Amino acid sequence: MTRYQTTSSSQRLTIKHLREVTSILTVAGSDVVKGLSQAKKTLPPRYFYSDRGSELFEQICELPEYYVTRTETAILQGCAAEIAEITGKCELVELGSGSSTKTRILLDAYSQLGLPLRYLPVDVSAGMLESSAKQLLNDYSMLEIYALAGTYELALQQLPPKQLPTRMIGFIGSTLGNLNPEECKIFFSQVTQALQVGEYFLLGVDLQKPKHILEAAYNDSQGVTSEFNLNMLEHLNRLYNGNFDGSQFEHLAFYNEIDNQIEMHLRSLKSQTVELQTLNLRVDFALGETIMTEISRKFDIETIKQQLKSHNLVMQQVWTDANNWFGLFLCQLQ
Repeated sequence: MTRYQTTSSSQRLTIKHLREVTSILTVAGSDVVKGLSQAKKTLPPRYFYSDRGSELFEQICELPEYYVTRTETAILQGCAAEIAEITGKCELVELGSGSSTKTRILLDAYSQLGLPLRYLPVDVSAGMLESSAKQLLNDYSMLEIYALAGTYELALQQLPPKQLPTRMIGFIGSTLGNLNPEECKIFFSQVTQALQVGEYFLLGVDLQKPKHILEAAYNDSQGVTSEFNLNMLEHLNRLYNGNFDGSQFEHLAFYNEIDNQIEMHLRSLKSQTVELQTLNLRVDFALGETIMTEISRKFDIETIKQQLKSHNLVMQQVWTDANNWFGLFLCQLQ
């Protein structure tokens, strides 16, 4: 685990690189081996987020078919002032911060109330984390940033002591949908362990809606989501000295109406064998066989409320758009 302070004159940026006690290969490589060795092959979504993958995701958020970002942004614009009033002096922790675009709405709301600004972005892409943090510091002269480069799990375990009276952990952008029900329970437990009583959790989730709207959002006409999905294979090649040929796989995304989730897969276009030499792994693919790379579950409001309440996260306010396509939940740990 390494840590460095920037050399800017204001010294307002710290970036902490998070590491497991065990080796990166043991932590990251084992999940690849496990997922690709199953009868129904899977890969963890974290492997989307190379620096290139993070850039592609930012492009996805701007696509006309991808309603999620613009819908949540509109909700935030309408309720950010209320959030700032409820929490008061509050430092913001954002899990999966990316370019921190939506966070600016919250920072503006706190600024307009004359409240101090301290932001703790968390992202696995150190490159994206640093570039977005530096831009924020240029735009907000009173902002202090303590960035954590690593996974949500590590960040929640290693948050620094707070410097403002309270703290709010934000998990927006519907990323909760990438977790299966058991993983959701674990995640909510990790959040509550990272918070102190009286502190806040801001959660954004994608709500259930017609199938054709959902499937269009994950099969965009420009092919950006396809490139994002296939980029995972290039990321694995670089990490583990692999020989995945992206031209021999295709993007597949569809809505599973039984489980209320979008499923993203990579489908093999031929019978083939792939090697990841660093992991000493050979994987055989039949023609048409798939790797599931992501689920994106769609929720209903009452179910989410009950799940949060079971972890002592008590609802303070819920905001939705006019179509009830997206929900933003502000909870307080009690």
